[in-house]
Amino acid sequence: MVSQADEIAELVARAKEDPEAFGRLYEIYVNRIYNYIYYRVGNHHDAEDLTARTFYRALAHIGSYTEQGIPFSAWLYRIAHNLVANWHRDRSRRQEVPLETIAFWSAERDAPEHLIEAEEERRWLLDVIHRLPPERQQLLILKFVERLSNKEIGEIMGRSEGAIKSLYHRTLLALREEMEKRRQEEEEP
Repeated sequence: MVSQADEIAELVARAKEDPEAFGRLYEIYVNRIYNYIYYRVGNHHDAEDLTARTFYRALAHIGSYTEQGIPFSAWLYRIAHNLVANWHRDRSRRQEVPLETIAFWSAERDAPEHLIEAEEERRWLLDVIHRLPPERQQLLILKFVERLSNKEIGEIMGRSEGAIKSLYHRTLLALREEMEKRRQEEEEP
């Protein structure tokens, strides 16, 4: 039985000369890359454009791609990351992560007062997340939206698994600290 990693490696090798093989790689990864980009740019039109550019760039450079012990998907994520960074730089604004589609619900989520509280907490948390540096926003997207392992995130971000664990820990501490500050500010008269 052929593993998925072996199947991908075979497709990548064939894609260097066979557009249909690249088309299969596109089918396998397009939704993941689109989702990643969408959460980085915040709107469907730009996400679609940047996803198309990611795969166009990958197709243009597939001939020079060499497997270096990291998954093909990490190469695609790096292309996407670079395009998103350029997109933000071109617009001279801070990167934002529109995590509005992630719902944070209480156990009694159907009660109106709980829905209002949950929505307020969600907005509050998203505001805190948007203040994080882009690298930490990327980490949270890959961890909680894409549900990737620390090892996979490390491959995408070009860091060791240990460095990702450390960054994740520091990010959670920063979130906790920022949330405590916000709570104290709200409690003061």
